[in-house]
Amino acid sequence: MNSQPPAVVTSLFSAERTFSAKKTCRQCASYALCLPAEDGRPGLDSRRRILKKGSHLFHTGDPFRSIYVIESGCIKTSMLSCGGDVQVLRFSLPGELVGINAIGNAHHPCDAVALETTQLCELPFGQLEKLAQEHPEVQHRLLHLLSEEIVMDEKLMAMLGHQKAEARMANCLLNFNQRYQQQGHTDLSFRLPMSRQDIGDYLGLSLETVSRLFSRFQAEGLLNVKGRKVCLLDLPRLESIAEHCPQPVAVRA
Repeated sequence: MNSQPPAVVTSLFSAERTFSAKKTCRQCASYALCLPAEDGRPGLDSRRRILKKGSHLFHTGDPFRSIYVIESGCIKTSMLSCGGDVQVLRFSLPGELVGINAIGNAHHPCDAVALETTQLCELPFGQLEKLAQEHPEVQHRLLHLLSEEIVMDEKLMAMLGHQKAEARMANCLLNFNQRYQQQGHTDLSFRLPMSRQDIGDYLGLSLETVSRLFSRFQAEGLLNVKGRKVCLLDLPRLESIAEHCPQPVAVRA
């Protein structure tokens, strides 16, 4: 067996990965890792899954067996608070991972549902763990991702605890813009696949407050909204509103 880590090992977990629904498996950056081994290199027996809008990828308490790479679409992860309210944890976009927060206790701590038709690659964690044992670089990347999970949770708690409503909204929009830019978008327009209620459940705001902030930001020339399509018009002013959190809070998997 080749003693060197496969060149695509780290690319599987790279934030710079981009996907398109039109791409084939052979065009995917993780092809040589996910599919059966070639040229003596280890690989994962992945499988492609397609979820319809509203379908669950997993429920709270389900056994953990795989992590998922989103190729197209969007996955919302959420859980119920002690008071019975819905708390959205993340909106995961193409190129991002879902399910990694279940590694600790081998059961999923939240629900994951498709907000639109979503295509994913399912990566069996048992095989990935074995690969990580054989290649320290993979193990290091997994530990890095777990660290990112902790940091993102801490940032979300800080935002919900200390930021005003308008700062939360500005921060959220800047984050989505940043992530769509990483996918290769060259303009400041993007579609939000989630409802305004979902955004409120993520930001800790009421539906009325979210709607009011969209209307206010549009009236002030910060953005233009048509349905779920948003075009950011004034990044410097949005960044100024979100200045309580210098870097947009990440909402990845």
